Amino acid sequence: MTRKHIAIVLSGLGAGGAERVVSLLADRWLEQGRRVSIITFDGSHVPIYHSFPQGACICRLGDQVPRGSPLVVFRRLLALRRILRRDPPDVVISFLTKNNVLALLATAGTPVRTICCERNNPEKQPKHKLWNWLIRLLYRRADAIGCQTQGVVRCIPKSARRSVHVIPNPVDLTEVTPVVQGSQVKRLVSVGRLTEQKGFDILIDAFARIAGDFPDWRLDIWGEGEDRAALQERIVAEAMDDRIVLRGLSDVPRGWLAGTDLFVLASRYEGFCNVVAEAMAAGLPVVSADCDFGPSDMITHGVSGSLVPPGSPELLAMELARVMRSPDLRARYAVEARSAIAAFSTDHVLGRWDAMLAEVLGRGEHAGDTVTDNVGSPILARANRAAAVQAR
Repeated sequence: MTRKHIAIVLSGLGAGGAERVVSLLADRWLEQGRRVSIITFDGSHVPIYHSFPQGACICRLGDQVPRGSPLVVFRRLLALRRILRRDPPDVVISFLTKNNVLALLATAGTPVRTICCERNNPEKQPKHKLWNWLIRLLYRRADAIGCQTQGVVRCIPKSARRSVHVIPNPVDLTEVTPVVQGSQVKRLVSVGRLTEQKGFDILIDAFARIAGDFPDWRLDIWGEGEDRAALQERIVAEAMDDRIVLRGLSDVPRGWLAGTDLFVLASRYEGFCNVVAEAMAAGLPVVSADCDFGPSDMITHGVSGSLVPPGSPELLAMELARVMRSPDLRARYAVEARSAIAAFSTDHVLGRWDAMLAEVLGRGEHAGDTVTDNVGSPILARANRAAAVQAR
């Protein structure tokens, strides 16, 4: 096998689902004899949450371009372009919309192939109209675009859909220990960044509506984020501070599984929710908002879990109460969940990544790509100016 160099670009090395996927891909591709570089926009002071293989070269550009610095977006672009020119990879794989734009700009006019990965709902993520213009302009240059669900394909510019590969997140069943239940205190658990997207305000309202009918149940919310203070205020306002706890980050990946009896997702939107997959793999019953995108790809309502229309505390409360009231239903969901999630096994999903990578590496240089590597390039110049306008 030819020793190829793969550079992976992502925001940071925290506790997110994209970071977990990158750790698995890096390990797999190193074992195949490839070189792997991981380039992030966080700094070396930020803890690394997941385990990354020692053979991967990690470069954290946040030390060069800290958040809040003048023209941060443009400076990130220049830093990324410099590192890619210093040690050119055969392919760049980027994760998340804005990182995809930066990667496509950084590789413009070079023979480096690009794979852009959408990891959320592009229709719901807040973006300035200039970012949308850049997406329409640049995504057609991508050699491949990875989406986690078929539904996300509709969010990709029509000019780029020919390059789309639908690949869900992998679930390593060997790493997820089935949960043993049976304690007197029952725990309802939710996990995610404490942001508006994840709908924890909806979940708090829903649990408060039914808490009086289930005195032996507690709600644990795991994660960190900018909405922590507002969520804590909401818990106190509902007089639920003895029943609902913001637990922060678990000490180890999937540490939140221990002692869990029922998992709930109240998100307003998603890409592909890793924690739902991990809960199902651990044999937990799941109640999830049926949001775009992801939950319905994993859960068959009434068979392997419950799906509820998103955004409604009333409907979520009703379904939680129904499942919390029935040990038999939770037991049936638990069995069916672990069976259903087997379709997302690591070997199967990572094999699809291998196939996409092989297809991209097997091509010649960008067909029809007339962008030149100089400041006079109309596309590169216009895109760079737009990126600079978005700097903050």
